Amino acid sequence: MLKDFKDFAMRGNVIDLAVGVVIGGAFGKIVSSLVDDIITPAILTPALEAAHLKNLSELVIPGTAIKYGNFISTCISFTIIAFALFLIVKAANAAKKKEEAAPAAPPDPTPTEALLAEIRDALKK
Repeated sequence: MLKDFKDFAMRGNVIDLAVGVVIGGAFGKIVSSLVDDIITPAILTPALEAAHLKNLSELVIPGTAIKYGNFISTCISFTIIAFALFLIVKAANAAKKKEEAAPAAPPDPTPTEALLAEIRDALKK
């Protein structure tokens, strides 16, 4: 059972998935910072000032604990992450298509095939 677990854990797909999760977590933090520290202040500042707020987390439905400002911020983050992943997948697919489109050069004929071709050419003459 331990050997089976080791074989499972050392598969390329499992390791790739683990690396993807770690990188995805770090990428999520970068996008959260982008939304919270750059996009929200730069783009949403006029709307927040009109509502007399300083950040999206202060947007709540009066008399409730529903923070729809956090939801808006999370939606913006998701959209940015989804778009970035779309661009990455699109680039990877384009690279794969170029790789598949290039036909492989035909292999050199074996010595037997070369000899047979010489015999054929001699018989044609």
